[in-house]
Amino acid sequence: MTTHAEIDLELRKLARLAPLGYFVGLHIRFTSPLMSFQTYNQAWLDHYTDNGFVLRDPMTAWGFSTIGWIRWGDRNLPDPFGLFKEAARFGLKYGVTISCGPIRSRSIASFARADREFTDQEIETLQTIVLRLHEMTEPPQELTKAQIEALKCIAGGDRHAAAAAKLGISESALKARLISARERLMARTTAEAIQRAKDSRLI
Repeated sequence: MTTHAEIDLELRKLARLAPLGYFVGLHIRFTSPLMSFQTYNQAWLDHYTDNGFVLRDPMTAWGFSTIGWIRWGDRNLPDPFGLFKEAARFGLKYGVTISCGPIRSRSIASFARADREFTDQEIETLQTIVLRLHEMTEPPQELTKAQIEALKCIAGGDRHAAAAAKLGISESALKARLISARERLMARTTAEAIQRAKDSRLI
């Protein structure tokens, strides 16, 4: 099974446990995640974006300051901007947030439902899945010289033929290097691979 298929399998498990959706941000660096997945309804996402809640979300602050999990209704969780009341208006009445990983590469995930609180057992299952996703998407520490050269050429604007000529290899060899770089970086496209390599300071 490929890494993408394994990720999709874990995400399907999360969807079954969080009837009103989830947000998973994996390996957040420089304020943006290496990968993110979300299934909240569009009306809530639009409201969240239109009101700039990303800068005022108590779960973001909690996630960067703590490792573990917390229910949205926890009395020790400050919500000065009333985000949870707003979420409840869109049906997201109960939720839990899970945080893991080092501060330089933190993963934060939130899950919602409308009918009841998540049980401790459900949260434990969610946490196990989030940890698994965090581990399977760990960015590589390095790329091969060939992968770096190929990505740099394409990032610099070269088309395949020009990049291959510049490197003194065939186009098929160049494509093989790009494919291996995408696989190593868990990227679906070369453009995505280039961005992830840049984010991880590999090129």
